[in-house]
Amino acid sequence: MKNQVIDKRILVVLTMMLALVMNAKAQQKPNVVQQKRMMEFQVMMAMHDTTYKNYIKDGKYKEAITPLTTLINILDTTTICQRTELSPEMIKAAKADYLYDMACCYALTKQKKLALEALGKSVDSGYKRYDNMLNDNDLASLRKDKKYQALLAVVKDRQPLSVLKKSAPYAQDAVKIDNPFRYESKDSKCLSVVREYFKLDSVAGQGDELSKIINLLHFAHDNMRHDGGNRAFAEMDAIDLYNYCKTTGRGINCRQLAISLCEMYLSMGIPARYVTCMPADSLDYECHVINTVWSDQLQKWLYIDPTMDAWVMDENGTMLSIAEVRERLRNDLPLVLCETANWNHENQQTKEYYLDYYMAKNLYYFVCKKYSRFNPESDYRPNPAEEDIRLIPVGFVNNNWKCDTTTDPNFFWANPE
Repeated sequence: MKNQVIDKRILVVLTMMLALVMNAKAQQKPNVVQQKRMMEFQVMMAMHDTTYKNYIKDGKYKEAITPLTTLINILDTTTICQRTELSPEMIKAAKADYLYDMACCYALTKQKKLALEALGKSVDSGYKRYDNMLNDNDLASLRKDKKYQALLAVVKDRQPLSVLKKSAPYAQDAVKIDNPFRYESKDSKCLSVVREYFKLDSVAGQGDELSKIINLLHFAHDNMRHDGGNRAFAEMDAIDLYNYCKTTGRGINCRQLAISLCEMYLSMGIPARYVTCMPADSLDYECHVINTVWSDQLQKWLYIDPTMDAWVMDENGTMLSIAEVRERLRNDLPLVLCETANWNHENQQTKEYYLDYYMAKNLYYFVCKKYSRFNPESDYRPNPAEEDIRLIPVGFVNNNWKCDTTTDPNFFWANPE
């Protein structure tokens, strides 16, 4: 339960903000009535949320059950979804977490039957934090119970790798469609400036193509710090983002890092895209953006992650593509994470966390631009949805990203022409 306190506040309070963000993306501003109703709902939830957390902080688990019950009743009876952009799925996810905490309170006050009942309702509502449920000492009194073990098995089946393995297959398009992907020439004025500004010929070095690709990756990772919670107030190009980092001392998000590295590759005549890797869960807004980089040497795309200074190999040390990493995860085939994989030179990444959990979650479907170019997402010019295309499994329904769609991986990962 203690691991849920921060998550709960994010889930209950920020879901309203997330709804407004998604609404704004569609260029539909919420009206005054919607804003008022959302604010009233938020205030009411926050009041009871604070009350039960204070009880838990003081070890008053029995007393915490009353405000938890009130919160769950509010979620069960609210009509907020009919009046605002807050979705029923968001309400259900918040309810799952409150029911989980209620189960903990019942377990800690030796009310095992009620604890298992609340835990069952939490799982029915979609609870999916397996590691928390497995290791939460608040539920220690339930662990030997068959019902608890059955519920734990359900939650385990909701883990990212399990979800990815259960995804539907792709399907090739029956009709041949022209390759829509284009790459700005390294001789363009803007990319020439990028190459000269960073002295990328020197950065890339005199080795073979793969060593140049890796050297450019190291350069971007070492010189632009990652901060997933910060979207730099800058133009979306490598030079401006680099100067933002150096001037402010702040980091940039994974999208801005991948855009920067993509421009560096393009400026060196290496075809590249930045790819938004998305989760299956429509309520999970934490995606990850990496690069796919073309290697003439291997005649394939390569998986390159500037946030983590990472690439991925097979058991023979051959660098893999994003598509190959996804399929190897799905089929339990060997994957080797490079030794350099790290976050800001502070936390070393492990294969078990980075690939089996984090990227397994974010490799469900993909979105990228049809045209890879300098400054692709400027805040000061339109970025129409028709510039994007996504690759999804057959039958997958998720409208968080509305753009052209294909189920054909050969089309989406087409070789550069």
